[in-house]
Amino acid sequence: MITLDSVAKRYGDHVVVDDVSLTIPAGGITSIIGPNGAGKSTLLGLMSRIEPLESGIVTVDGLDVSATKSSVLAKRLAILRQENHLVVRLTVRELVAFGRFPHSQGRLTAEDERHIDAALDFLGLADLQARFIDELSGGQRQRAYVAMVICQDTDYVLLDEPLNNLDMRHSVNMMQHLSRIATELGKTIVIVIHDINFASVYSDNIVGMRDGEVIAQGAPELIMNSGILSQIYDMHIPIHEIGRHKLATYYWASETVAS
Repeated sequence: MITLDSVAKRYGDHVVVDDVSLTIPAGGITSIIGPNGAGKSTLLGLMSRIEPLESGIVTVDGLDVSATKSSVLAKRLAILRQENHLVVRLTVRELVAFGRFPHSQGRLTAEDERHIDAALDFLGLADLQARFIDELSGGQRQRAYVAMVICQDTDYVLLDEPLNNLDMRHSVNMMQHLSRIATELGKTIVIVIHDINFASVYSDNIVGMRDGEVIAQGAPELIMNSGILSQIYDMHIPIHEIGRHKLATYYWASETVAS
């Protein structure tokens, strides 16, 4: 599991993450939700050490993230940020192979090639592996980046807005892939996500943030509650049960909650 104990981060006088303590259980999908500026992406960066801690401790299966060697941490935890800009032109296979760097240091072995093939197959990219990344659609490109992270073969996978710029069909497809990664490969997936209905349907655990603080954490059936969501989003959000899922009809819920 990932534990955060009194974690804080500020930029100048602006507090982005404010004394957060929480536990992310091993296994399944944990979604971090909240409005823009809530500190979601920064929290993900602190978990992975991309963002330096101002105070507090983050541990991954008991390893202090701040004190653990990069070579060790990179075999336990992988992260994919929103900004994926390549400075060189790579094929899909070459990009996915980057996920093996912590293991091979750039000298690919037969074992590395096996992991690359498995990641390509799992994300449905085998037929596209010789294509250049800039030749792919947005959905294909996003799958390629996720395949690179999966190829790293870590127990924990952190993804910052993996549905960014995807249409409805590709968003559903991506969430189905992530669900399979969690269940079939036994990974712990932590994602920052804006669509609370995707979070409700596909998550095992939801963390709700606002103004740098964790407002609520728990199973989807607990968090998908109008009272809790109003604290997170400062608006009334009706909830409806469809099948075994709770879904929010926030599309016309413009009524704000009094401060």
